[in-house]
Amino acid sequence: MNSIKNVPARVLSRRPGHSLEAEREQFDKTQAISISKAINSQEAPVKEKHARRIILGTHHEKGAFTFWSYAIGLPLPSSSILSWKFCHVLHKVLRDGHPNVSSTQGGRPGKVEQHPVRVLHDCQRYRSNIREVGDLWGHLHDRYGQLVSVYTKLLLTKISFHLKHPQFPAGLEVTDEVLEKAAGTDVNNIFQLTVEMFDYMDCELKLSESVFRQLNTAIAVSQMSSGQCRLAPLIQVIQDCSHLYHYTVKLLFKLHSCLPADTLQGHRDRFHEQFHSLRNFFRRASDMLYFKRLIQIPRLPEGPPNFLRASALAEHIKPVVVIPEETPEDEEPENLIEISTGPPAGEPAVVADLFDQTFGPPNGSLKDDRDLQIENLKREVETLRGELEKIKLEAQRYISQLKGQVNALEAELEEQRKQKQKALVDNEQLRHELAQLRAAQLEGERSQSLREEAERKASATEARYNKLKEKHSELISTHAELLRKNADTAKQLTVTQQSQEEVARVKEQLAFQMEQVKRESELKLEEQSDQLEKFKRELEAKAGELARVQEVLSRTEQSGSELSSRLEALRAKKDALSGAVQQREADLLAAQSLAREREAALSQEQQRGSRERGELQARLAEKESQEQGLRRKLLDEQFAVLRGAAAEAEAILQDAVSKLDDPLHLRCTSSPDYLVSRAQAALDSVSALEEGHAQYLTSLADASALVAALTRFSHLAADTIINGSATSHLAPTDPADRLMDTCRECGARALELVGQLQDQQALRRAQPGLVRTPLQGILQLGQELKPKSLDVRQEELGAMVDKEMAATSAAIEDAVRRIEDMMNQARHASSGVKLEVNERILNSCTDLMKAIRLLVMTSTSLQKEIVESGRGAATQQEFYAKNSRWTEGLISASKAVGWGATQLVEAADRVVLHTGKYEELIVCSHEIAASTAQLVAASKVKADKHSPHLSRLQECSRTVNERAAGVVASTKSGQEQIEDRDTMDFSGLSLIKLKKQEMETQVRVLELETTLEAERMRLGELRKRHYALAGAGAAPSEEEPGRPSTAPRKKPPLAQKPSVVPRQDHQLDKKDGVYPAQLVNY
Repeated sequence: MNSIKNVPARVLSRRPGHSLEAEREQFDKTQAISISKAINSQEAPVKEKHARRIILGTHHEKGAFTFWSYAIGLPLPSSSILSWKFCHVLHKVLRDGHPNVSSTQGGRPGKVEQHPVRVLHDCQRYRSNIREVGDLWGHLHDRYGQLVSVYTKLLLTKISFHLKHPQFPAGLEVTDEVLEKAAGTDVNNIFQLTVEMFDYMDCELKLSESVFRQLNTAIAVSQMSSGQCRLAPLIQVIQDCSHLYHYTVKLLFKLHSCLPADTLQGHRDRFHEQFHSLRNFFRRASDMLYFKRLIQIPRLPEGPPNFLRASALAEHIKPVVVIPEETPEDEEPENLIEISTGPPAGEPAVVADLFDQTFGPPNGSLKDDRDLQIENLKREVETLRGELEKIKLEAQRYISQLKGQVNALEAELEEQRKQKQKALVDNEQLRHELAQLRAAQLEGERSQSLREEAERKASATEARYNKLKEKHSELISTHAELLRKNADTAKQLTVTQQSQEEVARVKEQLAFQMEQVKRESELKLEEQSDQLEKFKRELEAKAGELARVQEVLSRTEQSGSELSSRLEALRAKKDALSGAVQQREADLLAAQSLAREREAALSQEQQRGSRERGELQARLAEKESQEQGLRRKLLDEQFAVLRGAAAEAEAILQDAVSKLDDPLHLRCTSSPDYLVSRAQAALDSVSALEEGHAQYLTSLADASALVAALTRFSHLAADTIINGSATSHLAPTDPADRLMDTCRECGARALELVGQLQDQQALRRAQPGLVRTPLQGILQLGQELKPKSLDVRQEELGAMVDKEMAATSAAIEDAVRRIEDMMNQARHASSGVKLEVNERILNSCTDLMKAIRLLVMTSTSLQKEIVESGRGAATQQEFYAKNSRWTEGLISASKAVGWGATQLVEAADRVVLHTGKYEELIVCSHEIAASTAQLVAASKVKADKHSPHLSRLQECSRTVNERAAGVVASTKSGQEQIEDRDTMDFSGLSLIKLKKQEMETQVRVLELETTLEAERMRLGELRKRHYALAGAGAAPSEEEPGRPSTAPRKKPPLAQKPSVVPRQDHQLDKKDGVYPAQLVNY
């Protein structure tokens, strides 16, 4: 285990307290064991069961206080593998722990900040610990240390991101609605959120790349424990990356719907780079056996999404990471409660005493045998410790005596070692300088200074070498002094030997004297007894002196042996230093020779460099001349491109101006709305043309912007001129003349500008802004020519639609009631054939009104369906205001239906009362059929083709047409029954009278034909004026806003000369002048 020690269960079981405190202690112990087993220094992956217990602990206490309290005490700086596993466990806790894991308070556990903004604030105090661990291992050259540095940066980025965006949980799993809410509607917020997700993804991918790079370097496989230890955290990286990829795709599509594509070019490039890195990461991870049993990795498409095409969002598939169900592991049982009496195997007995000292002895319990054994062992340890101290003191005395003798020599030797180390450092510096000299070969200008510096370094090295020689001479002198001391010791030894020889001679003399004494003892025994005692005393003194001399001799011999050993050691050191000095001299000579060689090579390189410099200067001059020629050619080519574009633009504008006087163009018409849109686009292109012109004048080598702006301007200006002419064909005389004059002025100024752009001299004097004035005039005239019906405020359109539909329904109901009243009156006022004709006509009118009422009701239901399906989050009034043209079409059609129903009732009333004409009833029937067809067409524009209301509306339209045909048929048959057809009897007329009447009849026929032709012309003019007032010349419908309606509306074809018998005056211009009404699409 690490620094977290296992708390003995015996101690925990002895603690008194409440059951809640016991449960808390049990929880702390379980968490400590799990953290110790999960975060250790073994090079193996973190076991899932230990990480799962830690995560369950965070859910149990609704926070991570216990985890952080143990994690802070881990010795992370001592082991890189320990730090790597800590980062892995912290990543899993952040992802899968309690939602308030990162917001645990610094006080008691379990108190969690409930405010959503403070979810990640309390994690700030641990950010410094994480950052310190990453910085520490980032500065060390350790393989796991580099991974820890990258991993800590990822964790800090993750905490910062979720702290700033609390809508995203640490697991990064949110719905699309939450993502839309987090992004908001502000483009700046979406832009910033996308950048932060890119940074988040970069940290994830950098960690995966670092892990795979080390696996490739170490040639490790995923089945080895070392490889699995590195690969295990990538499971969380894969889960994070899948969500981040999906969110960035969504946000980029949203940005492209709000901003131009050029603005987001950097975002697209960064996404493409991350896409390829992520796809490579997923591919490599899916090929490893280690991941196949732990995670199901999704496969990304072959290419990144095309953000320039909005429909590509529907083709995007969210990558889903699947974690298969884990097989239950055989978990070793852990005794959380002490059930044995002896200590655990391998646990020192001192640990229990430490806990006894910390928590106190057990409550009311006696010491058992184990405690007695512990005390005995402690006493034995103290006794052995005292003996060991005595031995240490004795050894220290011996060591101090020996150290006192060799301190001086060691000091001198240390000085020599320092000099040697300095020489080695100087040698390394010299080698480094030689390497710099090799690099200086490519830098000819700095060669002289480097050589002088090398010479200075060499002189400094020689000075140091001289100092070393002086120290060596000092060592030799010291050695000579020691030799002299040895000689003195030898002299002392010789003196001692001489004293011994003298003692021997004294002994011999004493023996000789003793013999003489023996010989003379008999004679002089008494006289010499005193002398004998004197000699005995002298002999004892000499013997004591001899013993002392022998003792001095033994000590001298011992010191001589020690001096001999020291001398041998000094000789060995002298030989080593001499060899080192010789080696340094050889290195110095080699360095000097190498420096001379480098100097010669450097001089050669300088000469060759000067030659190459001259050649390069000549080539540079040649290249400059070629570049000037190419620049002139480029300028000519750019101006040629500009001139060609200007010539093409001139042709386009000339063609548009020629259309103003083209007779064939008189039949082309356009709407003021479309003219306003074209004029506004042309005005916008003038600004781009001015910018392109200024840019080209600044840099004549790039005419792309001016060519593009000129092309767009020529097309838009020509389109504006043509549509201005077409709009003037339907406009009143005075505005039409002013519009034509303004179009001619616009064409003249545009042609003048294009002509200036084709001339290099006049190009700089060109003023594109002069074209803006006539274009603004065209825009203003187009605004004035808009139909007056558009003056209604768009906010009132929705209310007007409902009002007109209600008015139409009310008019139809009123018409049905009036027809029933007329039928009752006809039954009382008429009889016979007239009653039959009137009933048939009124019944057909009633059927027509009922069909119209059903059609109006179906049309109202269809309109509601269209509004509900198309308005989205907008209100009904906003939908009608957005689709104003379509709304005006509905209003016009409903008005026409209501007015037609009213006219039909009035015509039927007059026919029944014999004050009207049957032709009026027929014309009203045709008008109602046309109005209902207009209402159907207006409703059909925005309806879904599969809508059931649309099918019913079409069926009702067919029914209305049938009922209108029935009214026409009943009216015609009734007219034939009622009218008296007088037989023509010419039997009493003479030939002259017949001829006269024939001529009068022919004159009458010609008069009627002339009148018919005049009435038809008048009918055509009336219809033309009606179309103009009803908005027939307005802009195209909402469905096709970009297509101008240039096709002129055709007049009704004129009828041929009738080949029927003459009829009464009131019958000619009614039946023959009725034509189906033309519909106006809105």
